[in-house]
Amino acid sequence: MAETIRIHPENPQQRLVARVADQLRGGAVIAYPTDSSYALGCAIGNKPAIDRIRWIRGFGREHYFTLLCRDLSEIATYAKVENASFRLLKALTPGPYTFVLPATREVPRWLWHPKRKTIGIRVPTHYTATAIATALDSPIMSVTALLPDDDIPLSDPGDVQARLGAHVDVVVDSGACNLEPTTVIDLTGTTPRILRVGRGPVDAVTG
Repeated sequence: MAETIRIHPENPQQRLVARVADQLRGGAVIAYPTDSSYALGCAIGNKPAIDRIRWIRGFGREHYFTLLCRDLSEIATYAKVENASFRLLKALTPGPYTFVLPATREVPRWLWHPKRKTIGIRVPTHYTATAIATALDSPIMSVTALLPDDDIPLSDPGDVQARLGAHVDVVVDSGACNLEPTTVIDLTGTTPRILRVGRGPVDAVTG
């Protein structure tokens, strides 16, 4: 059964945050809260952990992965950002948005979308998620905690432990999250394209 680490949602205890980051460095798969729903996460270069997440989620090679970054400045290391895209990123981050962008060579090839060579990038407003990424000193490889055959992602830490406790190493409990996933915006073309409407408002994109 997964270890539960309870972290204050507004004032994350650095000692506990460091424990989670150490677990990630050691190859752990974690379930943790974000400003949308709970997510599954691991270290960016840990292929066995990523394969475990693929199995938990029940998806194949074509599924988008997301790098959860600590702040806007970190995005350019892992994704190619044009000036027009940067303006939108600056306007919408931090927030419940995932942006699809061309991946740089800093992203392992087996994380890229196999045909488009893209990666999902996001910067959350959730203090715990940001604190973990900061302590890790690297983005968290992340996907929504939405299990096969479920219609909505997991949002309550008790449910997360009950449903995922046998399959992940750590459940980070900072209280309940929202029920909606992020809004996904494709920034690889000449104009932004909304791939999924989620928690993030789309007025700034469509207007």
